[in-house]
Amino acid sequence: MKRTLAAAALALSTLALSACAGFTPLYGRPGVEGGLSSIETVAAEGRGGYLLREQLDDALAHRAGDATTYKLLLSVNEQRFARGVRLDNTANRYELKMIVTWRLIEVATGGEAYKGVTDVSVTYDSADQPYAAIAAQNDGQERAAAEVARKIQLDLATWLAGGKKKRA
Repeated sequence: MKRTLAAAALALSTLALSACAGFTPLYGRPGVEGGLSSIETVAAEGRGGYLLREQLDDALAHRAGDATTYKLLLSVNEQRFARGVRLDNTANRYELKMIVTWRLIEVATGGEAYKGVTDVSVTYDSADQPYAAIAAQNDGQERAAAEVARKIQLDLATWLAGGKKKRA
């Protein structure tokens, strides 16, 4: 009985693995990994722009001094909305919406190769203590920048894997 179950499990796992034979991970496609590291990020104004550039430099694995094929220009718009209200009518929870408009410029020609708009919303609590409230807001900005960077990285990797088709 145990041998029959083991044989059935082996047959099912072999069948499942053979179904994935045509699957190629996004980062396994030619030109994606090297293409991402050749993108230099230009920071936008403000703390949100700085945090986003830091996250994108890490995500794209671009190092200062590396060859640059593209420049990623960012425009960051942050909006903060009060979402939770205490009995004394003061906000105790906020939503931070970060909208990033970005353009990928080809360094050799100066022309626009790709562009997009990425947005993210995060929430955070506001404390009564001023330092804690500032720390919570900063944490919200950091989380929003990390999520926007992840989305932009995925969008750029998909574009590189798909043969660099222009998107207007």
